[in-house]
Amino acid sequence: MQLTAAASFLTVLQEESVSIHTYAHSFLQVILLHLEHRDTGVSNAWLETLLSVIEVLPKETLRHEILNPLVSKAQLSQTVQSRLVSCKILGKLTNKFDAHTIKREILPLVKSLCQDVEYEVRSCMCRQLENIAQGIGTELTKSVVLPELIELSRDEGSSVRLAAFETLVNLLDIFDTDDRSQTILPLVKSFCEKSFKADESILISLSFHLGKLCHGLYGIFTPDQHLRFLEFYKKLCTLGLQQENGHNENQIPTQILEQEKKYISVRKNCAYNFPAMIVFVDPKNFHMELYSTFFCLCHDPEVPVRYTIAICFYEVSKLLNSGVYLIHKELITLLQDESLEVLDALIDHLPEILELMSTGGESSVQENKLLSLPDLIPALTAAEQRAAASLKWRTHEKLLQKYACLPHVISSDQIYYRFLQRMFTIMMTNNVLPVQKAASRTLCIFLRYNRKQEQRHEVIQKLIE
Repeated sequence: MQLTAAASFLTVLQEESVSIHTYAHSFLQVILLHLEHRDTGVSNAWLETLLSVIEVLPKETLRHEILNPLVSKAQLSQTVQSRLVSCKILGKLTNKFDAHTIKREILPLVKSLCQDVEYEVRSCMCRQLENIAQGIGTELTKSVVLPELIELSRDEGSSVRLAAFETLVNLLDIFDTDDRSQTILPLVKSFCEKSFKADESILISLSFHLGKLCHGLYGIFTPDQHLRFLEFYKKLCTLGLQQENGHNENQIPTQILEQEKKYISVRKNCAYNFPAMIVFVDPKNFHMELYSTFFCLCHDPEVPVRYTIAICFYEVSKLLNSGVYLIHKELITLLQDESLEVLDALIDHLPEILELMSTGGESSVQENKLLSLPDLIPALTAAEQRAAASLKWRTHEKLLQKYACLPHVISSDQIYYRFLQRMFTIMMTNNVLPVQKAASRTLCIFLRYNRKQEQRHEVIQKLIE
């Protein structure tokens, strides 16, 4: 009932069924009354409604009905739930008032909640500092928010440290070069060191935000710091795969399973950030600095990691540009992957990847470049056969659609002998209509680009029959 009511109140607001003045007069007190409902789900539903209402309420209403009561609601004498709600409301209110009001009335509450005795409250308030920083501008962020973040990054609670780290990463653009080099970089360095030694809880987040860190701290690293950060990334890419990351004999099976899940998430995040790391080292240094890591990610034993690197494969190819020939073998590897999920992720940009492969590299003659992919045709045909043998007809359909790019990549003879007949067979025998249509369309494109009259005539005759 309560959840339905909260949703209904939100609908009334979104559909503008009544004026804002009427809404505030009729509904606001009801919403505020239920914010501290003993059921967390109900409380959160009403809070979400209130946060949406804050966006449209007049400033005076916000001040009298919401901001003024917050002074008491955020006090230590109030319940933890009340203080948590206050954190989220403060995060929303900041961009609704002028700098003077924020400095005098809101920031003291923010600082108080950042130093709350309960770690949940400190963590929650820390998560709102990004919104607050965007509302108060650079100067106040540097003088008020940054010191709080530094203190929270050293908090005894791991969830608080995690919130501080993620907020710092998201606010990198706000800070100037001096702040980044003198304050943020040492903190990041500390996070990296502690994540392996005593604070594994931050590893997943750290691995996910590596790309942002590389971008935000670009040009600040010394050569030695640059090298250390790169080595740290490489270590994360193989986390859980090497002997030193093995299991402790005293660990119980559930702990081992949780640890393995964590390590898989870290490696998956590393795969997600791989394009950013290419930019970090400069594409011309890819072979020396990152190729072995790319190889490991493409051959990772876990599907989510290979799936993620398959998604990134096109971005990697674009970044390497003329050096794309370096990852030919990895393209073949992923095309031959036993998981159809990996194949499905790869083929989203297969035409673009193959075009880069055929026009990139060291040679300027296209025919020569195609010789550098001797395993491509067997890999493509095997991929199609695996997709056809599975129950995932959408992957099969997509693959057949993407094969329409092949005339731009390989010769018409190769298409005729290795693909065209197969398209004809699928069109005539497959029971799934979208797959039949995809095969038919690709067959027509193959015929269009086939320059040999006898081959075209033969296929057309088969179609007529």
